[in-house]
Amino acid sequence: MNIFYILYLAVTTIVFIVLCPFLFLYALVSGRRLKGINERMGWVSPRIAESLTGSPRIWIHAVSLGEVRVAEAVINDLRHLIPGSSIIVSTTTPHGRNLASDLFGKDIRIIYAPLDIFLFVRKALNAIRPDALIFLEAEIWPVWISEARRKGIKIAIINGRISPRSFGRYMKLKPLFRHILSKYDAFSMITEEDKNRITAMGADPARIIVNGNAKFDLLSRQANPALGEEMRRLFSLEKDDDLLIAGSTHTGEEVMIIDAYKKIIMEFPETILFIAPRHIERSKDIAALLEKNRLEYQFRSELKEGSVKREKQVIIVDSFGELFKLYSIGTVIFCGGSLVPMGGQNPLEPAIWAKPVLYGPSMEDFLDAKALLEENNAGIEISGPEMLAEKALMLLRDRLLQEGYGMRASDAVLKNRKAAERHTGVIANILTGTY
Repeated sequence: MNIFYILYLAVTTIVFIVLCPFLFLYALVSGRRLKGINERMGWVSPRIAESLTGSPRIWIHAVSLGEVRVAEAVINDLRHLIPGSSIIVSTTTPHGRNLASDLFGKDIRIIYAPLDIFLFVRKALNAIRPDALIFLEAEIWPVWISEARRKGIKIAIINGRISPRSFGRYMKLKPLFRHILSKYDAFSMITEEDKNRITAMGADPARIIVNGNAKFDLLSRQANPALGEEMRRLFSLEKDDDLLIAGSTHTGEEVMIIDAYKKIIMEFPETILFIAPRHIERSKDIAALLEKNRLEYQFRSELKEGSVKREKQVIIVDSFGELFKLYSIGTVIFCGGSLVPMGGQNPLEPAIWAKPVLYGPSMEDFLDAKALLEENNAGIEISGPEMLAEKALMLLRDRLLQEGYGMRASDAVLKNRKAAERHTGVIANILTGTY
């Protein structure tokens, strides 16, 4: 057995044993339940296991919201490609689980993923007995993967993405990850760069294929014009209202966005600003910034269609799951996490709605999406609040220019469909032994 894997086993087990009493004490004192603790410790309800009557059994792990949405596209294709299969989806976060439950209903069983501790992983695998274990994007859990391989379960990463930040962390432990990656049957990656990174980590190049980003398929399927009408009603908006939407913003960006907005409303005073922080618990901090700048605002959570209406020009989006829909009504979109070094956010979500997309220089986590937009003259990189104001004003002044950027952005996404189908084909191939 690999010495680095033995060390990993020892360290993770000891850390869990040490922390476990504190976690339960916290739950007792705070009165908060440790959500999904039974499933996190490998206990899967017999009712769930017994309901998996189809064949083959495919376990898909989708960490949180973004991965769950990709799982939706993959599962839609799996149902056509492998009819009669049983599918179970695991998540790590409560938000991911809630979204999975909303998307799949009773058709697909949803559980929390087991912690990467030997006894928990083995218990979960024994209960579910999958034929294939599929990880979305960049999930590499040494114990889970080693135990699955020991049981003869097929293993793959699909829609695989290795960000520069993750790559740096993985390379520090290359001997461990080289050992673990040898246990995968296939790596279906998004870009050539992702392929190169996972090869450098130790993956067998013969098992790696580049199949694009399944989010392309997902976005094109989700872009329903009816969502725009829903958002306009909710926020009491007219079709010709100008909206600046700042999505998934991080600490330090809101100050810059507010500075830019103040310049924009000097020329277009009716422009409405939506700020959607990546972490909604920061909403009150954003409110304090707006008060400091003497800008009136409302929280999204206060608004209800047909009763409480939008009256202010600035809305703080303190809700989950609405940003994609909100992009449908934007005039100019700024993707957050990019004017601060956080790796950016997915610019294709507003692009599919035919919206001009602006982003800062930190887009390391979405280089493929950024490159796609820029190759089609559809993305606009900015360096700071002055340039944000400058480019937004440029677009607001020229509707034809605005529409041109938007249409090129949408076309760039639509031309790259079918990725989910290709990733799903890899799952079918490893199950039949043809990969």
